[in-house]
This record gives sequence, C-alpha cells and structure tokens, in this order.
Amino acid sequence: REVMGHDRRFRFGVQTGGSASAREWKEKALKIEALGYSTLYMPDHFIDTPYAPMVGIAMAAEATDSLRVGTLVLGNDYKHPAVVAKEFASIDVLSDGRVEAGVGAGWMTADYDALGLRYDSHGTRIERLGEALAILKGAWSDGPFSLEGRHYTIKDYDGIPKPTQKPRPPILVGGGGPKLLRVAGREADIVGINPN
Repeated sequence: REVMGHDRRFRFGVQTGGSASAREWKEKALKIEALGYSTLYMPDHFIDTPYAPMVGIAMAAEATDSLRVGTLVLGNDYKHPAVVAKEFASIDVLSDGRVEAGVGAGWMTADYDALGLRYDSHGTRIERLGEALAILKGAWSDGPFSLEGRHYTIKDYDGIPKPTQKPRPPILVGGGGPKLLRVAGREADIVGINPN
C-alpha cells in the first residue's frame, strides 16, 4: 500500500553525525547506499554533532544516486520554518526528489543553553511545532499562503523552489511524549519514536 505516493513497506535508515573529512563523508554515504539502506539521517545538535545537518545531507545526496537523505530531526526552535522549508525544497530539487523532512519540537536543553535560547514548556514547543508544520506544507504547496498563529505570522508567501516530490517531501516528526506523538500522528508521514 502507498500513502501520498510513498511505499509503506519497512525501510531502514542510518543516523550519523558526520565523518572526519569530506572524502570520508562521501565514502560513508556511498557505503550506506551500497548496503541497501533507504535513508541517511543526520541529527541537529550543537554540542555533540560536528556538522550542520542540511549541509551534510546535501553533500550525501550529491555523492549518491538513490540514497534518500533527511534529518532526524531538526530542532524547530533553531531556525524559522520558512527558511527550513526553502532549504528542504532546495535539497529535494537538487537531489531529484530524495529528501525526507525531519522536524521536532526540540528537547535537548544543553543545545538551548549553549545557544542562549529560552526553553519553553513542552506544550508551547509542541504548539510552535504544529504551526511550523503548517508553514512547511504551505510553503511547498501551489500558490501563496498565509498563517496567523500564536508563534508565527506568514503573509501571502509563495515558497520557492517547489519540491520535486509531489505533493511534497515526506515529513518525519520525532518525539516521545503523548502530546507530540498526537501531533505526529495527525501531521507526519513518518514518526520517529524517541522514548523518554
């Protein structure tokens, strides 16, 4: 069976933070592809992950032919969701439709502390993630969209580029608590379960 044109068979991915050099990173991506894994995922942390995930997955996509690339998962509070939508769409276009957009509410307090970001309540971060998911979907849809939320305001924004995958790249939402998993169940194509 398929959902949104995506195959529902079990797939296996590899999550990795990087390698010591560009050459080793490309070799790692090629090995993951050769071993038959579906997707290379990168985490989004500041204190224990060496590379920025969007740059890393773009390089992995460039080095491979069929390997899907994605994030497991971007911390929503680290970057505006319209910027994230443009970056994912750009990688999707430049990889001929191989991106998986992984986002989460953010959980690792050490990242927030290192960046001087306020660590809001779980409910607030999850509500903000819900609005961010609406922005991703709106930016990737045909024509302009607007959103007036509690956390974000978007006015007649028509995101470019539009992703290659139709109707959009699959969205992965990662988390472990019941509130977040309810959002994931409603909004995501893939759920990354991270038990607390």
